[in-house]
Amino acid sequence: MHTDTVRERVRRLLATGETISAVSRLTGVPHSTIRGRRDSQWRPSAKTTLRPRCETVPRPPEPQSAYAYLLGLHLGDGCISVIGDPAKQVWSLRIMCADSWPGLQDECAEALLAIRPDNKVRRLPRQGCTEINSFSKHWPHLFPQHGPGKRQDRPIRLEEWRQQIVDANPGNLVRGLMHSDGCRPVNRVKGKSADETCFYEYPRHLFVNESRDILEPCGKALDLLDVKWRHSKPNTISIARREAAARLDEFVGPKY
Repeated sequence: MHTDTVRERVRRLLATGETISAVSRLTGVPHSTIRGRRDSQWRPSAKTTLRPRCETVPRPPEPQSAYAYLLGLHLGDGCISVIGDPAKQVWSLRIMCADSWPGLQDECAEALLAIRPDNKVRRLPRQGCTEINSFSKHWPHLFPQHGPGKRQDRPIRLEEWRQQIVDANPGNLVRGLMHSDGCRPVNRVKGKSADETCFYEYPRHLFVNESRDILEPCGKALDLLDVKWRHSKPNTISIARREAAARLDEFVGPKY
């Protein structure tokens, strides 16, 4: 007999696209049990109607922390496109995740599932990366910055309800942005010790994006986190001071 916690973990792992073997290894549940019950006990008992932006009085999506993270990913490496017959208005939210960071792929899939738990999350192999997607009619309502053309060529604005989510969850937004268009190289600083030249090494963070409308909310979120930053280039936000990099590591850390 498995606890509700184990059942829920198995269900969520299967929904994110994990294989039965991988789920068994991660949870300790036998292969045969997962295979035999995945179409019944592991699934939710009933469909939910999660349409927060389509209600008479629109409300923000929940959990807001997952939304802020997914927003960061989408602004960096995501897109929304219609699937199948355009008249049906079914959309795919697609995030491209490098195969070098399988942990980030899992985190992306979990965020998609958290926002739209009734919609399957798919993992499609691409050259050097994996497309993680989810189909829903509601993605354009949840991410209204969607539009034709490159992001740097059109304005991107956060509506009041989204700005409120970002202001309440700045660490999650920055984490998503850094996981998509950020990197964490080693900063090497020359110094002296006992009259000898020496070098100190510590990580720093860089976020690169061609859209000023994406750089701006990143900078504002860093300000809310009390992380000192600057523009090292017009398209680059640099967090290079040791204490600032350490502070940001509390929310982002190395890719995995």
